[in-house]
Amino acid sequence: MSAASRPTSKDVARAAGVSQAAVSLVLGGKWPGRVSAATAERVREAARTLGYRPNLAARDLRTGRTRTALLVVPTLTNEFFARVHEGAAAVAAAHGFGVLLYPSPEGTGPATDPFASAPAALDGVLASSMAAQALSGIGAGTLPLVMLDSDPATGLGTATVNLAIADGMRQAAGHLLGLGHRRLAHLAADVDSWTFEVRAAALAGSVAAVPGARLETHRCALGVAQAQAAATALLTAPGPRPTALVCDDDLLAAGACKAARRLGLRVPEELSVSGFDDLTLATAVEPELTTVTLPAEEFGARGMTALLTAVDGGSPADAELPVSLTVRGSTGPVPARR
Repeated sequence: MSAASRPTSKDVARAAGVSQAAVSLVLGGKWPGRVSAATAERVREAARTLGYRPNLAARDLRTGRTRTALLVVPTLTNEFFARVHEGAAAVAAAHGFGVLLYPSPEGTGPATDPFASAPAALDGVLASSMAAQALSGIGAGTLPLVMLDSDPATGLGTATVNLAIADGMRQAAGHLLGLGHRRLAHLAADVDSWTFEVRAAALAGSVAAVPGARLETHRCALGVAQAQAAATALLTAPGPRPTALVCDDDLLAAGACKAARRLGLRVPEELSVSGFDDLTLATAVEPELTTVTLPAEEFGARGMTALLTAVDGGSPADAELPVSLTVRGSTGPVPARR
């Protein structure tokens, strides 16, 4: 259809028998309390019949909107953040927004402004697993900001959407303790991040609550090779060997399973291993990993919904999404004493 033949808001108004102002209110979603529901439906029906689409570019010029949100993540190599982006982008697209994905050059550290001026290029920022203070360089003080998987106590963002990380770790610990394990080791991610601090505290609290149970912690970088090296060291150290390894991430759990196999230890008959995240990797290894399943796509979607509410001038509430433990073949009863 040529530009000259495209229907206009004036055509819609004429077909619906209303003013152009009423058409603008209805198609802009601002009609409640200003026009009747019957009139709003009549306008929408006229727009559908005529094939009318609002000129978003012209509207954005008037409102100063860019219809663009920035999603900041620590890295692009982790499947979890790809799934968060998938959920966020789906919600954004449904509202006519685009999402720019930006890995922080310093991981969870300070993020620099990727634009000449972020406030001029963006309508809001969604940040996953970052400290709110780390986002000051990209206009977090002037733009609507929603934090994902971040400390809600900072109060620096417009809203915080979190996963029930502590509950997930308690579920994993409870599962292993219920299987009789009393010598546990925590293969902890060597990352300065709120989410890993929460996991460590929840695990330590769960183990401390069971008489006779003990926990040792070994930190390592997030990677299979690094986890394999750390697990090998702790499994060959002098003294009683742990019967269960609780890992902060599925990559660490995969490395731990690899170390066990290289040492001739059977999983789970001689060593139980649990992970966190439920990445594709969790079912690609053998035995498949018992792990805490995180609803990453829903997480991203809820975060973007909160951000769009803030962009429209609303006040989104903080939220926490439940997580669940998925039990597979990498965990079993504590091995009998020899």
